[in-house]
Amino acid sequence: MTKAQFQVAIIRGDGIGVDVTNSTLDVLGAVQDITQGFELDFRPVDAGAGYFQRYGLDIEPQGEQLAEQADAIFLGAIGLPSVRYADGTEISPHLRLREQLQLYAGVRPVKAYPNVPQRLLDQKANGIDLVILRESTEGLFYSAAASNRGTICSDAAVTDTLRISRVTTEKLHHFGFKLAEKRKRLGKPGKLTCVDKANVFRSMAFFRQIYDEIAPLYPRVETDYCYVDAQALNLIRQPWQYDVLVMENMFGDILSDLAGALVGGMGMASCGEIGDDNGLFQPAHGSAPDIMGKDQANPLAAILSGALMLDYLAEKSGNRSLSDAATLIDRSVQAGFEQNRLRPVEFGQDMGTQAITQTLVTILAETAAQQ
Repeated sequence: MTKAQFQVAIIRGDGIGVDVTNSTLDVLGAVQDITQGFELDFRPVDAGAGYFQRYGLDIEPQGEQLAEQADAIFLGAIGLPSVRYADGTEISPHLRLREQLQLYAGVRPVKAYPNVPQRLLDQKANGIDLVILRESTEGLFYSAAASNRGTICSDAAVTDTLRISRVTTEKLHHFGFKLAEKRKRLGKPGKLTCVDKANVFRSMAFFRQIYDEIAPLYPRVETDYCYVDAQALNLIRQPWQYDVLVMENMFGDILSDLAGALVGGMGMASCGEIGDDNGLFQPAHGSAPDIMGKDQANPLAAILSGALMLDYLAEKSGNRSLSDAATLIDRSVQAGFEQNRLRPVEFGQDMGTQAITQTLVTILAETAAQQ
């Protein structure tokens, strides 16, 4: 029987992006062999600061088209602090891809695992399991340097525009409510918190207005509101009270990093950026060039992003083997920490990139055999 085949554009990028992408491909290859219901066709696309250094371009010719034509895109990490565009900003073709492909839904899971260092003393922090949903094409990032929309008034001042459009915000809120519904079916609270600054900015009042217009269409989802400054406080005080939080681009950029710190660090921070027709998946951490090739990077954020990609492809295609594979990765990571067999150097422990990858591949087989 012919297996369903899915093309994945692979952008390894810079620094540890190369290391963690290779780990992810190893794990995806293993889970593909175990489930036997699909094949992933990996198509490399060269992009990033290193490519820019060599060729003066931030992505290979036709690279953006190759990414758009693929069923999904996987990105390791992009950027090197010493390599910048002429305007002083870092190399960032992935920001351009977000906009070109309209990847408006930035999904940032935040989950506490056993035997991972916790920053909060309260035992309830062991149960942190939430998702930050970050709009990824507008907000303050509408004026990101890669899009050339910053308005330079004079040498004394620069003005950046924060944009909230109805069409994108409606899509985002629908995505958020549907995600909360899906989590409710899995036994999660099924609550969607609108995070904004509606008491100060017209754009944020508009963001909340659209949320309120859409909420009645999802009566099974509990609604909630929080101003962004109070939300930052509450992520420290009681993060276990939250399920899905939907917010503007810059707010999501900041709060997702803060939340990531609560569950071990950015080495556990997976990310999916999803639009109507395309999806890009990447670890939310940077390129960390100081540890590139030293077998010190924690690959789990990238591997968990790979699981998000499989789940996305499953929903897009209806192929259940893909969702089974995503679940197998998630359960294996959970089992690995429960059994204290995953011990990243990032947490001051004794396992580098390769050891974590190889151990997880072993756990995948064990977990599959127990099902």
